[in-house]
Amino acid sequence: MIWRSVIFFSVTVGAVAATVTGDVEITNSRDAAVRKHKDYTGVVIWLEPAERQAPVPPTPKRVQMVQRDKRFMPHVIAIPQGSTVDFPNYDPIFHNAFSNFNGQQFDIGLYPPGKTKSVPFKQAGIVRVFCNIHPTMSAVIAVVSTPWYVVTPASGKFTIEGVPPGDYQLRIFHERAVPENLQVLERRINVPETGLTLPLISISETGFIPAPHLNKYGQEYPPVNEGDAYPGAQK
Repeated sequence: MIWRSVIFFSVTVGAVAATVTGDVEITNSRDAAVRKHKDYTGVVIWLEPAERQAPVPPTPKRVQMVQRDKRFMPHVIAIPQGSTVDFPNYDPIFHNAFSNFNGQQFDIGLYPPGKTKSVPFKQAGIVRVFCNIHPTMSAVIAVVSTPWYVVTPASGKFTIEGVPPGDYQLRIFHERAVPENLQVLERRINVPETGLTLPLISISETGFIPAPHLNKYGQEYPPVNEGDAYPGAQK
């Protein structure tokens, strides 16, 4: 009976975890949704243990980034390292998702409506996703090596649950913020057993200059007629 009590006590102590909450706002933005509706969607917040010991291994997930109406949805996702992303094509036209920027490079090739292709993401980093057919399609996959992360909703309010008390490095990503502005906001924090509410995180888009991207061959996009399979596709 005593032995069972000791085991129960040790498991309970080891299971102690806290909640980290906060708010994000975006300033100096040219985006209409931000200016008119205060839409703060798509900021990625994650916590990396500050000490050198290995963090709790994140559990890989399988998530979808849908292609519909010539858009990737959701536009921004965050996943643990080792996870897989499915790219179902719900449009009546062909798509070819790819990434050749920093992060993990991939090219899942051309595929028709109703089909799905998948990509495993084995290394941490920011992956910028495009379509080799439609230059206006873009998305972001944040691959993190920690189980403590979140993508903000439109309200900017976020909650990260299950955080063991201790010291962490707060990491932030927003696709329309220059790295220097984000680095100023990142800092070391201490999470007590009672949890932590962070001060307002105000992200400025000052200095951000949108630029067109090239296709997967490093060339400008050719004109495409609606309904066409894709210039250069195998017949």
